[in-house]
Amino acid sequence: MRLYAFITQHIELILEAFEDFARTVETPMPDLDAAGLRNHAEAMLRTVALDMASSQTARQQFEKSRGMQATSSVETAAQAHAVTRLSAGFTLDQVVAEYRALRASVLRLWFAQQRADEPHAIDDMVRFNEAIDQALSESITSYGIAVETTRKLVLGVLGHDLRTPMTAALLGAEMLSREGQLNERDRKIADQIAASVTRSRQIVTDLLDLAKANLGTGIPIQKEPVDLSQVCHTLVDELRISRPEITVVLKGGQQAFGQFDVTRMGQVFST
Repeated sequence: MRLYAFITQHIELILEAFEDFARTVETPMPDLDAAGLRNHAEAMLRTVALDMASSQTARQQFEKSRGMQATSSVETAAQAHAVTRLSAGFTLDQVVAEYRALRASVLRLWFAQQRADEPHAIDDMVRFNEAIDQALSESITSYGIAVETTRKLVLGVLGHDLRTPMTAALLGAEMLSREGQLNERDRKIADQIAASVTRSRQIVTDLLDLAKANLGTGIPIQKEPVDLSQVCHTLVDELRISRPEITVVLKGGQQAFGQFDVTRMGQVFST
């Protein structure tokens, strides 16, 4: 029996093996039911069988073996499978392992009913591996795009939602520092809170800059005359308040003027 016909006629048996393997994958998310474990597997198998049953020129086989197939504007079952697996908590390695298990299951079940020395056996295996590799490539690409989209969404939400509470904290600290009833120690703490919140807001901005840098626009640098010793004093004061159980000593103290991006230099020193 030709392999593509075997897949079509024994698709339930293959899906059971696929489901059994998927059930062994441990994820931080709740366990999926049978439908969730199989999700797009049947559609992927039928696509593979259809591809194998279609005629193929030597040129088409050459292009397929090198991943040069034209991409479709319509989402494939393999692409949808990767996105749903990401939502279910599967890592990319686990998605790839699913394809490895699916490939092995199909060939093992087929060889149980098929002689390996049949004239069409090698050609069927080549066509099957090409089709599986194509589906795997589509899943990997779709998974990567989904991860990148999620990362950008998280950065966008982070930058938008954190600014409001940080602004409130900064205004509150500045109001406290202007209160005439505060003693010197309390005023210093209020000033440090304001400085720390200001730096936190800058970190959020830096995260958004990093997201832009990944798109090829680079990270903006704004140089200005600055005394680096003052930057060090600010960071040390912040560390002393956040870690009162330790003693932090700033050696030196000489002024060090130059043209720097004070925000970027503060990031370097704080690491």
